[in-house]
Amino acid sequence: PAVIYGHNRAPESLAVDGAVLGKLLSGITAGSTILDVSLDGAEPVKALIREIQRHPLRATDVLHLDLYEVRADEEITLEVPLKVVGIPDGVRNFGGVLDQVMHRLEIQVFPADIPPHIELDVTNLGIGKSLFVRDVKLDKGEILNDPTLPVCSVVAPRTEEAPVAAVPTEAPAEPELIRKPKAEAEGEAETKA
Repeated sequence: PAVIYGHNRAPESLAVDGAVLGKLLSGITAGSTILDVSLDGAEPVKALIREIQRHPLRATDVLHLDLYEVRADEEITLEVPLKVVGIPDGVRNFGGVLDQVMHRLEIQVFPADIPPHIELDVTNLGIGKSLFVRDVKLDKGEILNDPTLPVCSVVAPRTEEAPVAAVPTEAPAEPELIRKPKAEAEGEAETKA
């Protein structure tokens, strides 16, 4: 089962062939690919996949599909995957670790200009340096995320220090000698004599 809605269209229920849909989904980026949807022999309409509901145990089985009809002359808002390219200088030369905070960006764009992903070159990123949303370049369309949000950064490697042995602050106490009480020791000496 599926549903198509959007662009002044009342939600309309559809039936989609599961095997064909599975093959289609394996070769595309679902949220950013325009599909041609034919409805009962009518003229095909352009649509985006808005949501895919999958079986909880068999992830390849699609339970429901939401399609959103789009028009070529109207901008749409969607999320696009962010692809980090290159090995940062801080990782390659100084043993740092690349920490990617954001994996998708929200953009507003015409349907024909939807990129499959947005590339971000991190080659010149040193230890302690970050790239922000404002550093991401998009040829067509507008990025809607806050420009001050960090996308990724290179952090110094974390090392665990060995615990320092505690140094006693007091002088060590004299060892305790175990002796027999005097009265017992004297009594034993007398019996031996």
